[in-house]
Amino acid sequence: MSIQDIIEGKKEWRAHMARVKALPRDYQIVYKEIQKYLFKVGPVKLTEGTALLSGIVDLFEEGAAAGKGVLEVTGRDVAAFCDGLIKDSKTYDDMIRESVDREVYKAVKKDMGKTK
Repeated sequence: MSIQDIIEGKKEWRAHMARVKALPRDYQIVYKEIQKYLFKVGPVKLTEGTALLSGIVDLFEEGAAAGKGVLEVTGRDVAAFCDGLIKDSKTYDDMIRESVDREVYKAVKKDMGKTK
């Protein structure tokens, strides 16, 4: 990653956050909670730009323009809304599980080879 990539990434993030700040207050609050949730749950592609988060802002801008409350857009279960967004995405949790499974398999295979 070059310095130019980092600068472009920061510019993209600032522009993204300016869009969030332009949303109605209730949308901003829910967006920030969604962002926290996604950063904790850890979809791997979330670290590769703002595409997922920008899509949420697009949806929120449309909802606000239509005069809808934010929970009319997301539903009352915001965590379930988030899970739906990332259901087909690989998460850090998935990567850890795969790593544990690999290590267990290797250890068992190695141990089985010793007992023969």
